[in-house]
Amino acid sequence: MKITVVGSGGVGGFFGGMLARAGHEVLFVARGEHLDAIRTNGLKLVRDNEEFIVYPDATDNPGLNGVSDLVLFTVKTYDSKVAINIVKDTIGENTRILTLQNGVDSYRELERVFGSERVLTGAAYVESKIDSPGLIKQTGDIVRIVFGKTDGKLTREAKVIEEGLNKAGIRAELSANVLETLWTKFIFIASVAGVSAACRTRLGVLMKMGGYKELLIGTMKEIEGVARQKGICLDSDVVERTMAYVTEAVKDIMASMHLDLEKGRKLELEALNGTVVRMGREMGIATPLNETIYLVLKPFEWGGRV
Repeated sequence: MKITVVGSGGVGGFFGGMLARAGHEVLFVARGEHLDAIRTNGLKLVRDNEEFIVYPDATDNPGLNGVSDLVLFTVKTYDSKVAINIVKDTIGENTRILTLQNGVDSYRELERVFGSERVLTGAAYVESKIDSPGLIKQTGDIVRIVFGKTDGKLTREAKVIEEGLNKAGIRAELSANVLETLWTKFIFIASVAGVSAACRTRLGVLMKMGGYKELLIGTMKEIEGVARQKGICLDSDVVERTMAYVTEAVKDIMASMHLDLEKGRKLELEALNGTVVRMGREMGIATPLNETIYLVLKPFEWGGRV
């Protein structure tokens, strides 16, 4: 496949690097020092049990490379509009766009611009980051993508993409219920990121202090309530299982929004707790915990030191 990766950070850089190693023609869209490093020395992926370098094309102007078979859309949600304009010339009649962004409705802008028939949405499960320009570090055993069309159709084009991802060493699952997957992951991401960022404290520390476990559960339940009101068929024990995962597997995690806050970078606040508040208001559902988190973080949405 001819693949364009728009957003060559931890997620896009890792999955794109795996696909490049598998022999696909991958173009990375990047900028600054990261772009310069990929052009000069290739893209290096360091994992727990291996490391390798691929030598793909890299650019800040993907339109010069022609039409792609697949676009991996992995930019931060606040950069979506800019990225859509950058990638327009790579989209042809048969191009498929797979968005792995945070949030539960970031795919809508892509559908509006390019048509729902071209857009696949998915949830990525991987711990990876830019360790330094041109170097992606991935840790842990979980490397997984669940994706599909929001209307539940399992198309031939999507199955080809699923096969290509799996052959590249990425566990991929084409799902007829991808919205349920997105919301299940969203309950985890929005609550953990929102609570830890608003408190400026790692989750593992908060869970040892009185009241914060209840705060996290309450935040999750508000999100669950919004999802169910929208007709999303979540498992009955989704909050309990999410809390068990938090407690057992990721108690020391530092959410990306918390890290972005500390670094003075822009926040994906609107795509996370802001979406809960917005959807809650649209449906007449109170979300006071998420609204408090949103208001606490709003002054820092566009960057700046705490």
